[in-house]
Amino acid sequence: MAFMDFIKKQFIDVIQWTEQGDGVLAMRYPMQDFEIQYGAQLTVRESQMAIFVNEGKIADVFGPGLYKLTTRTLPVLTYLKNWDKLFESPFKSDVYFFSTRLQLDRKWGTPNPITIRDKDFGMVRMRAFGIYSYKLTDPRKLHTEVSGTREQYMVDDLDGQLRNLVIGSMTDLFGESGVPFIDMAANQDELGRTLKGKLEPVFERYGLALDSFVVQNVSLPEELQKVLDSRIGMNMIGDLGRYTQYQVANSIPLAAQNEGGIAGIGAGLGAGLGIGQAMSAAMGQAVQAGSAPQQPMSPATPTAAAAASSADEVVATLEKLHGLVAKGILSQAEFDVKKAELLGKLV
Repeated sequence: MAFMDFIKKQFIDVIQWTEQGDGVLAMRYPMQDFEIQYGAQLTVRESQMAIFVNEGKIADVFGPGLYKLTTRTLPVLTYLKNWDKLFESPFKSDVYFFSTRLQLDRKWGTPNPITIRDKDFGMVRMRAFGIYSYKLTDPRKLHTEVSGTREQYMVDDLDGQLRNLVIGSMTDLFGESGVPFIDMAANQDELGRTLKGKLEPVFERYGLALDSFVVQNVSLPEELQKVLDSRIGMNMIGDLGRYTQYQVANSIPLAAQNEGGIAGIGAGLGAGLGIGQAMSAAMGQAVQAGSAPQQPMSPATPTAAAAASSADEVVATLEKLHGLVAKGILSQAEFDVKKAELLGKLV
């Protein structure tokens, strides 16, 4: 009976793993009740590694190559099983294959905004996302710390843990860097390199080597982005008086083509210049509030009235000059020179 059981046993002569698709990080070779024939052939391809596990203990580790399994190529397993040099019987052992290919385009990002202290805005809530890549370098650590005895361990199974480690390190770095949010976009490469250096020991604990780490975007939540856009817009406007004059000057040629001509925008021009100068004066007074007493402004200041009167005269003159252009008496270039001269007197 024992002899018949021995005859029914199946022996493995070739051990190899061909990856089917992407995403497998570790795979246990299907053994069931099979036994490995002494002298069997082990094939480990490029971008792979293999380990033999005896009774829960990692024995021998193999890199890429073709191996004949004997007591010479399995020194640790030979020691654990107390084999002698003449051992030629089949044996049992768990065999695990690991993929050492680069795992590319792994994504990370902040699921919720993180709060950091900013030089310009005080406390800021911000988001960030990017990509990273890594590869397995030490199957012992991955098997011991992560994958264990599972039949398959997928790259996606590890993503959640790695992503949380990345976000934790990123939050600390962004808070400690002292880089204002406005300057972060210009420093994304430097932030990525610094984060890579900070994360390498964390990945190494799991037998992984971090190959690249990229910060692709740093942004504010939508409601804070609107506030920032408003502030940028005010900075771009700068001097309100000059901004108003610039807008009016650009509108004159267009207004001359419409019904009513330049005279139709006279009131608007005077009002616009008056408002612009009044607002500029008010802003100047606000800046000097700490050093000089403020005088209450009347609803219609002399400055605004004078600006409106002066603007009406300029508009009237420009209308006459534009009529001369239409009649061919003045050239467009001459009109433009005169227009610039007249508008310059309003500054």
